[in-house]
Amino acid sequence: MYLQMVLLTPIISILAGILILMMPRLLNYVVAFYLIIVGLIGLMPHFVR
Repeated sequence: MYLQMVLLTPIISILAGILILMMPRLLNYVVAFYLIIVGLIGLMPHFVR
């Protein structure tokens, strides 16, 4: 059994939201990590030719 991305994304968002409410400084790291991941995913098709 595996979790589909459609189900995994909201779960990660909820957990991240709870952690950010508990530790507001965590928001900087969450945003930075998100931007890095999105950038890498966006560049991946250009390197996989």
